[in-house]
Amino acid sequence: MELQTLTDGVEAAVREVGAKLAARRPAEPMPARTAEEAMARFAEVDGPAAAELRERLAALRPQAGWVSEELDGTVPAEGEWWLCDATDGAVQYLLGQPQWAVTATLVRDGEAVLAVVHAPELGGGRTYRAVLGGGARLDGRPIAPLPRELRATVAGTSQPPLVAADPVALRRAGESLSAMAGAVLAVRNLGPTALQVAQVGSGHLALFWEYGADAGNLLPGALIASEAGATVTDAAGAAWTAGSDSFLAAAPGLHEDAVGVLRAVR
Repeated sequence: MELQTLTDGVEAAVREVGAKLAARRPAEPMPARTAEEAMARFAEVDGPAAAELRERLAALRPQAGWVSEELDGTVPAEGEWWLCDATDGAVQYLLGQPQWAVTATLVRDGEAVLAVVHAPELGGGRTYRAVLGGGARLDGRPIAPLPRELRATVAGTSQPPLVAADPVALRRAGESLSAMAGAVLAVRNLGPTALQVAQVGSGHLALFWEYGADAGNLLPGALIASEAGATVTDAAGAAWTAGSDSFLAAAPGLHEDAVGVLRAVR
């Protein structure tokens, strides 16, 4: 009950920050000819949004730490921490596309216990939320994965932000893309990782996989998907944790087939 009540406040904060970001974003792509210009443009909007989100969440749970600034994105194994992204999907935001989100996750002893993923401009605004042991909802309605056979599946994937510095993950991403593209109806990258994983929980995607360490982006969606009833593991089918170097979320009847496709990746 404590976490359910806290989630109401978290959702209110996330939705308000998202509304302000949406209002500030022009309909056309933000002009930026270099990576430095793009980051400067992004910082102009993300900085104030992140500060407001931190202020709101600190008021709700003052005893929890803040992962992104204090620990450089590393998820601690002990204690309570807020793991948040005020503008998850920066690339899409800057390009004037709707696939971006505001995310807030409470992590306790290395495990997500509360997560909210809000996409202000997707389908008129969509909000996923979940509490450990309490199920998952989309816009207030309980959600569940949608069973499909592998050949009828649209699979989602992405790569961690620093995948270029991890040659093993980079190679596995390429090999798995080839393997999965030959086994499913289509493979797509539909925006922020947290949002795509949450969409497995609601049946908008049948599965999502990724190679490389990416706990900061995976934890919120993983909680939502698993609480909705999806099977969440690493790519080999073993238990997924914040320290895992691969990830797979799939509808239960599809998970074994997806592991079989990824088994060829070494």
